[in-house]
Amino acid sequence: MTDIYYQPVLQTGSPRPAGAFAIGWCWFDRVIEHKRGADPVYVNAASIPADVLQRLTALRAPIAGLSMDAPRIMGILNVTPDSFSDGGKFTNPDVAVGHALAMAADGADILDIGGESTRPGAATVEVDAEVARTAPVIAAIRAATHCPISIDTRKARVAQAAMDAGADLINDVAAMTFDPAIAQVAASTGAPVCLMHAKGDPATMQDDPAYDNVLLDVYDFLVARVEAAEAAGIPRHLIVVDPGIGFGKTLDHNLTLLRGLPLFHAIGCPVLLGASRKRFIGTLGDAPDAGDRMPGSVAVALHGVASGVQFLRVHDIRETRQALRLQMVVMGRV
Repeated sequence: MTDIYYQPVLQTGSPRPAGAFAIGWCWFDRVIEHKRGADPVYVNAASIPADVLQRLTALRAPIAGLSMDAPRIMGILNVTPDSFSDGGKFTNPDVAVGHALAMAADGADILDIGGESTRPGAATVEVDAEVARTAPVIAAIRAATHCPISIDTRKARVAQAAMDAGADLINDVAAMTFDPAIAQVAASTGAPVCLMHAKGDPATMQDDPAYDNVLLDVYDFLVARVEAAEAAGIPRHLIVVDPGIGFGKTLDHNLTLLRGLPLFHAIGCPVLLGASRKRFIGTLGDAPDAGDRMPGSVAVALHGVASGVQFLRVHDIRETRQALRLQMVVMGRV
């Protein structure tokens, strides 16, 4: 746990002041300094410690063959009967593969395949069932496209089966705390990993979650999990971090994390934002049905882009791609 946390005040476009520092397509010359028990304050970016500045500004290495010089869209494919938004739509393998290929055609940079719902209240799926849901679909997708594939799982044996079937990245919503052996799968295969913060198990995570300081608590957790991954033989340049919007968080927690997204760049890893169709979007946007939350999801995704987030995990590929294209043009990045 650190004593001082540095959140860059990110801006885009030009003119860029002399002496400003870059994070991808964004720049900053000020940071917000956070300390526990004290009000945040603005400080000049040049005054922060050299090691923090280096982590903030170091060029991120490619992940699953994708360069980090532009935001990348991760398309969601849940081959589950009970996911909160699309549960049951893609349990048929042929339908699932068809949807994956359609997402790739619509502009998804990577496809995230999940065989266990992690919605609030969801029960754990047995390993064999999860492998049966995911590995054949991944193999069929791999045979049909070169688009990178991610396996969304907490379990080592599911991850290994996915790697054997042709997956490129392990997306672990438990950050290797549910099944620590998943770290060895990543280390032995050389696969990049995404480590996400979640408070508690999906079955109970929304039962009155509480934090001392949600932004700093989530940051400290992810720092610790990155260090654990490195100790297991996974190099930092192959690690992505995700603050876990909606996973053991209230609406106010989610908003605090969204406003503080730039802080997570100080970990020195690419950042993933997965907020698509989440409940808080429905609450704020008056959309009780998850299928009606596309506009709000795109709005949150664009906020992520302005916050320097490298991965956007979304359901609505075509709409997000169009909005992202316009956003980058307006910012002068295309």
